[in-house]
Amino acid sequence: MGVELRHFLALEAVAREGSFGKAATALGYTQSAVSQQIAALERIVGHRLVDRPGGPKPVSLTDAGRLLLTHADAIAARVAAAQADLTALTEGQAGSLRVGVYQSVGQRILPELMRRYLDAWPQVKVTLTESADDEELLSLIERGQLDLTFADLPLTDGPFEAIELMRDPYVLVVAADSALAERDTSPTLREIAELDLIGHKHCRTLKQVETSFRRPLRFVFLSDHNQTLQAMVASGVGNALVPQLTMDPEDDTTRLLELAKLPPRRISIAWHRDRYRAPAAQAFADTAQAVCGELEGQPVAA
Repeated sequence: MGVELRHFLALEAVAREGSFGKAATALGYTQSAVSQQIAALERIVGHRLVDRPGGPKPVSLTDAGRLLLTHADAIAARVAAAQADLTALTEGQAGSLRVGVYQSVGQRILPELMRRYLDAWPQVKVTLTESADDEELLSLIERGQLDLTFADLPLTDGPFEAIELMRDPYVLVVAADSALAERDTSPTLREIAELDLIGHKHCRTLKQVETSFRRPLRFVFLSDHNQTLQAMVASGVGNALVPQLTMDPEDDTTRLLELAKLPPRRISIAWHRDRYRAPAAQAFADTAQAVCGELEGQPVAA
């Protein structure tokens, strides 16, 4: 059709910046060059893609422009991923490795994993990106901005592959002086449904856990900071329904009660299925699998 990548990049920049001038600055082009690329793209596809109101009003995409932009974003992501592949292939074992993590992985898995990995691969520079939302980390994988990421299974839709690292059971975190902490048996699902609960803002597996209950749960506090959640339990705000790895088992102000009837969080490490995986990336995934295998099955602190 004659469409070139520069046409798509111009369309994306105009949509993002809201003007041809700002788009030109962002791309390092002249304004007339950006206007010519958009005009050429409109001729090729046979649709008006940009509304040009004139004056100080920002330009915006038409319905056709927004539709085309979804495809342009996917193409730009694949080009970025290809560039990352070429860099990884060139650098070999002495290159860089970009890994996405979330908080519980950073606290409980990453220290031992990094110690072992850097001993075995001292020339690889590992850069870590943390987010409370593994969907954000997976989007960075798709755009070629990360090589690997920890993520919960099942993964969101996208060009991803993963290996399961471990299963992290859900626990009920209660204050050390609460009546629940003194019981010999774990609370039933019906009893949990009657409690004031605390949980994570961004945790896809929590939605799966909620389906195990016959009625909606009552969450009175949500946070993505694990220490905050545990402190709120100790202060009497509520009882936390969270994966075991997110809590500090040595904190004597709380107790972790095992909940065998709830599905565990399944932690994986994921990558772009269409990208080249350097030996350094494969070794990192293998090391993560070994470390998590040792962690899995450790008893819940009572």
